[in-house]
Amino acid sequence: MPGIANDDAVVVVGASLAGWRAVETLRAEGFEGDITLVGEELHLPYDRPPLSKQVLAGTWPPERVVLADRHRSSALRVHEVLGHRAVRLDAAARQIEIDDGTVLAGDAIVLATGASPRRLPGTEELGPHDGLFTLRTLDDSLALRSALTARESCRVVVIGAGFIGAEVASTCAALGCQVTVLEAMEIPLANVLGPQIGAHCATLHADHGVDLRTGAGVAGIQRAEGAHGGLVVALSGGDSIEAHVVVVGIGVLPSVGWLDASGLTVENGVVCDDRLFAAEGIVAAGDMARWNWRHDGREELIRIEHWQLAAEAGVSAARSLLAGRADAVPFNPIPYFWSDQFDIRFQVLGNPGGTDEVKIVDGSLDEGKFVALFGRAGRLRAVMAIGKPRQLMGFRPLLEAGSSWDDALTHATK
Repeated sequence: MPGIANDDAVVVVGASLAGWRAVETLRAEGFEGDITLVGEELHLPYDRPPLSKQVLAGTWPPERVVLADRHRSSALRVHEVLGHRAVRLDAAARQIEIDDGTVLAGDAIVLATGASPRRLPGTEELGPHDGLFTLRTLDDSLALRSALTARESCRVVVIGAGFIGAEVASTCAALGCQVTVLEAMEIPLANVLGPQIGAHCATLHADHGVDLRTGAGVAGIQRAEGAHGGLVVALSGGDSIEAHVVVVGIGVLPSVGWLDASGLTVENGVVCDDRLFAAEGIVAAGDMARWNWRHDGREELIRIEHWQLAAEAGVSAARSLLAGRADAVPFNPIPYFWSDQFDIRFQVLGNPGGTDEVKIVDGSLDEGKFVALFGRAGRLRAVMAIGKPRQLMGFRPLLEAGSSWDDALTHATK
């Protein structure tokens, strides 16, 4: 199938980073047809990483995270359908039904509905009015900040010591809250960064006054008895913790339930080829996309939930539509992500895994500044750094070239 014509209509489902980058790219590449942007929130696209940091801390006003204001949207001639959720896709007809019954048709479609926070089973009746929060949207961040600052010494329980949980815990501690973090694994982030670096991450919590409890399963959450309200978190070992605020940060699930009868392949995300096509005339980008990543001479279906990759995928998806499936360029990025915790920035290139071989090649864990290499199957898989951004980026060409593990270790000694 050739690329879309200049007078075709494109529907972008998902008004966040990936979807907005697709809109911008279509116009920047000269596309003159109609663009409709569908978003579940009433907000125009905005940045999510600051929600657990600067916005939650109150150091940034909400308008600072905006990616697209009304002027920019108007300049790009975008038809906005905000405050509405897509509920059904007919991939063959390229028709999308939204929650008010309206059917939107396009010559091409960009799927970018992202992901939604996992909820703890048994907490369906609890919400922010009770003190139970997840953090995904701007409204989530503002409501959580209001709850944290409503009293002088707020007791907070964060469930999950992954990146989002650690960022929230860090921000809450900086706001003067009494923070307890509950992590089901014995070592936080061990499934991503391995036990050695995961153990180092654990020490950061104690160093900043946060009570980290590992191997701590949550049996349930209930409203506290008495006039002052709050919540009681019951642990699987029998203990319980009272809190004014509980934040659940146990990961996300791709928002793909509305695609069950679409005709697309949906398995832990929308399955795409290496050019981000899920079907003819339909591409996917961002947290919901699971695409065929070609690297190291191999292929791997992969879904990654990172800001940088969502931005790049939005651009690539738009260009794929313009070029057509046969002529589109494969999407083959080097993933990059960062996390700010306790005034420390973690930076990672590549796609590390908890069972990778890990080698500290610069600095040390004791000094808190280091570069670590991650190897798998004889290849350099990822590089992580704290406090050494220049050294980190020095390994990017090796990741792009699919360097062997031995060559990466030799490079580190130069």
